[in-house]
Amino acid sequence: MTLSLQAANAIATAFTKARLRGEKIQDYPGQRPATLTEAYGIQDAAIELWPEKIAGWKVGGINGEPAERLGVEKLVGPIFENQVFRADNNVISMPVFKDGFAAVEAEIVFIINKDAPSSKTEWSLSEAKTMIGAAHIAVEIASSPFSKINDLGPLVTISDFGNNYGLIIGDELKDWESLKTKKSSIETLIDEQSVGTDSPPHTGGPLESLRYCLGNTALRGRPLVKGDAISTGAITGVHQAYVNQTSVIRCSGANDIALKLTAK
Repeated sequence: MTLSLQAANAIATAFTKARLRGEKIQDYPGQRPATLTEAYGIQDAAIELWPEKIAGWKVGGINGEPAERLGVEKLVGPIFENQVFRADNNVISMPVFKDGFAAVEAEIVFIINKDAPSSKTEWSLSEAKTMIGAAHIAVEIASSPFSKINDLGPLVTISDFGNNYGLIIGDELKDWESLKTKKSSIETLIDEQSVGTDSPPHTGGPLESLRYCLGNTALRGRPLVKGDAISTGAITGVHQAYVNQTSVIRCSGANDIALKLTAK
């Protein structure tokens, strides 16, 4: 059964209220979206309800059977102004939903250098590259009041703001493209234990994420604008974490990013 506009708005309202109040969502609040159009329809409705402006977008991966069924390998979600932080020499407190889902993800972030044409919905990798003003090491905080968000597939993830709840932007990476040639150039630690090391992938990688994001947002009437931060996908993995745990992201040629998860 096709998801009605009224039903989509009700789901968007439930997720928005739960996020603003720090409340748990026990079960998915309505009929689950069955298509990308329905999932992004819920997300767009929720964006309109959120009290902060968009400061960028997260791009996540879709793998296996869902990717084949949906015909895409990426998903997109908004990052809001009040959820973007700059790394310094201190441990940054990052709120998450203590009764929901939370994860730490090391990522490369691109800062957009100019407004994207609103009518351009198809992008090549070379065209996408011209939109990059700077690249930074960063940490995406994935968190949702719905603890099963990653268990029910990418359409559910899309519908709840893409499962984003914060971004820490670290040092600029002048030679970000060379990182893929350096073994284990990025590492994630949780409570001082290494949980993942890797380098940006050779095929597409962060640039492919940006290319997809440019098209996705333009098709939804939300083209990228100058200054947007585009978080391009987990490099060392999606590492589930919990309130009061600490994490450090290490990257060749950059200062560490240190954070502690706190209760929303």
